[in-house]
Amino acid sequence: MKILNRIISKNTPPLVIAELGINHGGCLQTAKGMVLAAAQAGCECIKHQTHFVEDEMTEEAKSVYPPNAEISIWDVIKKCALTAKEEIELKSYTESLGMIYLSTPFSRAAADFLNEIGVPAFKIGSGEVDNLPLLKHIVKFGKPIIMSTGMHSITSLEKSVEILEMNNIDYALLECTSAYPAAPNTIRLSAINQLKEHFPRAMVGFSDHSVGPTMSIAATALGARIIERHFTDSRYRPGPDVVCSMDPAELRFLVDRTLEVHQALQAEKVKFEIEESVYKFARSSVVADRDIKKGTKITNDDIWARRPGNGNIAGYEYEKLIGKTALFDIAKNTQLKWDYFS
Repeated sequence: MKILNRIISKNTPPLVIAELGINHGGCLQTAKGMVLAAAQAGCECIKHQTHFVEDEMTEEAKSVYPPNAEISIWDVIKKCALTAKEEIELKSYTESLGMIYLSTPFSRAAADFLNEIGVPAFKIGSGEVDNLPLLKHIVKFGKPIIMSTGMHSITSLEKSVEILEMNNIDYALLECTSAYPAAPNTIRLSAINQLKEHFPRAMVGFSDHSVGPTMSIAATALGARIIERHFTDSRYRPGPDVVCSMDPAELRFLVDRTLEVHQALQAEKVKFEIEESVYKFARSSVVADRDIKKGTKITNDDIWARRPGNGNIAGYEYEKLIGKTALFDIAKNTQLKWDYFS
């Protein structure tokens, strides 16, 4: 999978996405400050949310209250949405810092707008996964899609994935728990492998709503190729998503640790050259376990293996000496050599 010039694969470090979401509270300058903080923390990608409220919701939304907010979802989004002009400016600023700018469209108008301003890929939130009319609309743009999978089972994802694959869309599926914050016992790390098995064409990642970096690092070790977390420049800001958001220090930690885990996953089970000096003392060599007389036919009672490992016969070759004959007297604890025997 490729977004702009960033290749996402098992051979590349995970793409860490800092999701601003609505943490900026509808203030463009705050959003820019968050983008700058993310860039300084080493993050490659910013993810926003594009809300055109009138096309996104009906009047009924004014009486629906999210579990992590004290006002209706209509009022939450209305208060926190940037204007189209402000979002264009935010995208331009993000890209001026060398970062990838993505956003989640929550309506047809938002999807059209994002396509017009040239986003290189679309992020589909968990709540829009089974909004099939919107998904069918977005795939017409032919751009890669990253899709969170909170609130869904393998079965309920199948129709949406079928739409992506029928339209030859490069796509990623992010395991996600749609709770803010998500407690450890609600995180489905095992689902990362389930998604890989059931959707082999998918790039699989993790959208993390837990507190702290632990789950994202664990997901990386399980092969997640994209890690997405909410981000804020300060935990002291108000907002429903701040509780499960990274601050700049945690983002830097996450970027660095996921890179280290990725590097560790690349190594095959072979002996490294850097281990050789340790190997010479840490392993064992075969030695005489008692004084051995010339002509002795070697048995288990005559030999043993002891450190260091710089002898001629390694401990794992112990049994090859059984039955051989000593060519001369050998003192106890002498490191043995092949030419001491016939």
